[in-house]
Amino acid sequence: MIPSLRNWVRGILQVRRARRVERRGGKPTIGTPVVREDLRMIVQAGMSDELWVWLLDQGWREPRYRPDRRSYRDIPSSVATRLVDAAPDAWERVMRACEDQAVVRPGRGGGRSALGSASR
Repeated sequence: MIPSLRNWVRGILQVRRARRVERRGGKPTIGTPVVREDLRMIVQAGMSDELWVWLLDQGWREPRYRPDRRSYRDIPSSVATRLVDAAPDAWERVMRACEDQAVVRPGRGGGRSALGSASR
């Protein structure tokens, strides 16, 4: 894939900047995607406020920019549910297992994710 001329010039001039971590926010509603680096998961029913604060401390945020054309490794909902059901002292261990089972969704066309295009 050949990058556009604008992107090429921005790369040469080093105009690009890494995105900063979004500000901390309230707990998102059920079904909302949250992201950290290259990982994405969907907020599950039963997520406690304490778990959300722990996820914020780990760098998880609700993306607030559109269109989000980055590619993510999606954490399967069944695996994310284990995190919601886990005891607080097991969250770190369960999160590592979630990261290990995250998968890249192939062929989304144009770099857009199914989650980003469904919310339009």
